[in-house]
Amino acid sequence: MARDRWAELALHPVRIRILRALAGTRLTTHDLVALLPDVPHATLYRHLATLAKAGLIEVVDQRKIRGAVERVYALPAQGATLDADALRTATPDDHGRYFTAFVSSLLSEFSRYVARDHVDFAADGAGYQQIMLHLTDAELAKFAADLNQVIAPLLAHGPGPGRVARLFATVLLPTDQPPEGDSGPGRGSA
Repeated sequence: MARDRWAELALHPVRIRILRALAGTRLTTHDLVALLPDVPHATLYRHLATLAKAGLIEVVDQRKIRGAVERVYALPAQGATLDADALRTATPDDHGRYFTAFVSSLLSEFSRYVARDHVDFAADGAGYQQIMLHLTDAELAKFAADLNQVIAPLLAHGPGPGRVARLFATVLLPTDQPPEGDSGPGRGSA
């Protein structure tokens, strides 16, 4: 599927809400109807079918209930973490689906966080930002190794007294280079 078509699929307002609702969980159509009461049933079913056909969600179980088949939906498992082989063999469309699932999950978690009765970004240690790093391949490799060295011991921590589950997400990708002579942010302008 072409990237433009795929973005069109994922970025529809109702589909974004479906993807957010499915982040980190499995839901039946009945569950989704309850979570999205303002979406007409026929519209919801149509969007679920479209998302499933495009591979942005998947049917993970089916149950017979009073003669009808009830489907259980989830985001594709590979959308969260990909091993090196999966990254190497994934098509651009695959990466698009995986990244959409990743971003949808982040949106869902952020929405749940800001919907709390009390939100204090500083006290909660919450935040988000974008920064531009200018790195050689060797500097990038060292950065990745250093970051992994800091994070690896923390992954062994399980739930316990005083420990709060905190989501840490990263996105690292090359950007288009500004034209020569551009002295935009991070390029030496004052």
